[in-house]
Amino acid sequence: MTNAHVVKNAAKVTVTLIDGRTFDGLVRGTDEFMDLAAIRIKPSGKPLPTAPLGRSDELQVGDWAIAIGNAVGLDSTVTLGIISSLSRSAAEVGIPNKKVNFIQTDAAINPGNSGGPLLNEFGEVVGINTAIRANAAGIGFAIPIDTAEKATGTDLGRSREERLIS
Repeated sequence: MTNAHVVKNAAKVTVTLIDGRTFDGLVRGTDEFMDLAAIRIKPSGKPLPTAPLGRSDELQVGDWAIAIGNAVGLDSTVTLGIISSLSRSAAEVGIPNKKVNFIQTDAAINPGNSGGPLLNEFGEVVGINTAIRANAAGIGFAIPIDTAEKATGTDLGRSREERLIS
């Protein structure tokens, strides 16, 4: 799972893991209105690194937030902040064509962080880093993981993690 704007107009992508392994990926679907995309890879070798999923509906303003991504091309950047607000409308964020209520954080989200995870203090994925306000500093937005999970469908017999990976 990543942002649709990250894979815009692509059918194939290269997925690079933190351990340096790369895989060919196929874009299985995108939702421009939610800014979500699903990518399928065929992993080989050692198991994929994973992070447990949290519940974005359990977040509270003031909770710790950790943003991970490749900020401005710098691989594996990690920033720390708090959850600043919940349920920010797309219009408030400045992207009114999206159909998402965002998590707001002051954990630095920069160009290149899009599609990376927003974690809670327990290392659980609670959001997908998505946007910043160009006219402000320290204001970033993430798609709640509960919203992303619903967008992947229900696929009976598969775990939450499997649905997000495939």
